Amino acid sequence: MREHKRDKGRLEDIRQYALNVEKIIEGITFDEFVGDIRVYYSVMKNVEVIGEAANMLTRDFKEKHTELPWRLIVKMRNVLVHGYAQVSDTDLWQTASNDITPLREQVDRYLSEIDWDEWEREATEFVEMENAQYSNAIQTARKMKSKGFAVDDIAEITGLSLMEINRL
Repeated sequence: MREHKRDKGRLEDIRQYALNVEKIIEGITFDEFVGDIRVYYSVMKNVEVIGEAANMLTRDFKEKHTELPWRLIVKMRNVLVHGYAQVSDTDLWQTASNDITPLREQVDRYLSEIDWDEWEREATEFVEMENAQYSNAIQTARKMKSKGFAVDDIAEITGLSLMEINRL
C-alpha cells in the first residue's frame, strides 16, 4: 500500500527530475532536441520517472491536490514505457518545453506550503478507510488480471502500482 509519509519524497523526486529536464533543454531548439539522441532520450527518461513518481503518490494526495493533471502525467509515463515506438517527438518536446516548468512550480508550492507532519497525522485516520478500499482494489485487480486486462489498464482503474499488480 502506498504510504502518506512517502508523498513528500515522491514530490521531491518529481521536482528533481523536472529540474533535470529544464537543464537538458535549456537554450536548445526543437530541431536540436530531436537531432541529438542523448538529449532526446535523457528528456524521455526524466519525464518517465516524473510519471512513475506521480503514479506512486497516494490516491489521497492526488484527490486533495487537483491542481495538476495526475492522470495525464501517469499516462505520459505509460506511453513512454509501453508505447515508446509511438512517442511523438512533438508531444515529448511540448511536454518538456511547456509543461515541465509549471509542474515543477506547483510541486515546489506543495513542498513548501503543506504541513508534512500534519499530513502524516491525518494519514493515520485515512489508512483505516483506505485498507478496505485497498482490499477491494486488490480483488478487482486479480479478477481483471485473470481476464487478461493490460497491467496499465488495471493500474489506472484500481489505483494500484504496476509493482503491486505484478505481484498478484
